[in-house]
Amino acid sequence: MNSNITTEISNEAQNPLLRVGAVMPSLRVDKYNVIYVDPPWKIKAGRPLKGYKMENGKQLFIPTSNKSRDTEYPSMSIEQIKALKVSEITADDAHLYMWVTNSHLPYAFEIIKHWGFEYSTTIVWAKNRMGGGLGGTFKITTEYLLFAKKGKLKALKTIGSTWHNVKRTYENGYPKHSKKPDYFYELIEQTSPGLKLEMFARQKREGWHIWGNELQNDVELETECSNEA
Repeated sequence: MNSNITTEISNEAQNPLLRVGAVMPSLRVDKYNVIYVDPPWKIKAGRPLKGYKMENGKQLFIPTSNKSRDTEYPSMSIEQIKALKVSEITADDAHLYMWVTNSHLPYAFEIIKHWGFEYSTTIVWAKNRMGGGLGGTFKITTEYLLFAKKGKLKALKTIGSTWHNVKRTYENGYPKHSKKPDYFYELIEQTSPGLKLEMFARQKREGWHIWGNELQNDVELETECSNEA
């Protein structure tokens, strides 16, 4: 990569579509049976933390401010996410797993349909509450993994519940924002057969292809929209 391209990527840091496109190599386009995606929704990351205290046998984190901080990664608008041409890289028979927070549930259903899938099931990640917790009238202790289908891909097995109470992923003693437990990779592998792609991947998992702006991509993925912020 020459210095001109590097400078251009830096200047477009707020537009992940441009940034990914700039570093993406010309690779083959595979037809995937399984798409796993944690979209970079425009959300807040919760209050900054400085440590924790023990209260009644529970670990409670101590915030340094009551104001939620911005996410550590570039976010995308609903239209930018929807515009990704996922339908062009999925097989006729495929499963989609999409992470979504409470506030973005309505938009997730729009995107699922636009990508050519039909919503099936809501898988719930139940998280133990930390400190004051996020949310307003109701404190949020759940996140959702929406399961959708295209065609007639037969599941490998039946999973006995949609409710999964799994511990957060920690880094240096603190919960890592937006990082999903590896437990859900395993759940998908137990359930859905075929070639698998993780979108917006942060790590390379054996047996999976990846696409995103943090690692070397295995597939080229275009957008329907113009280069707008």
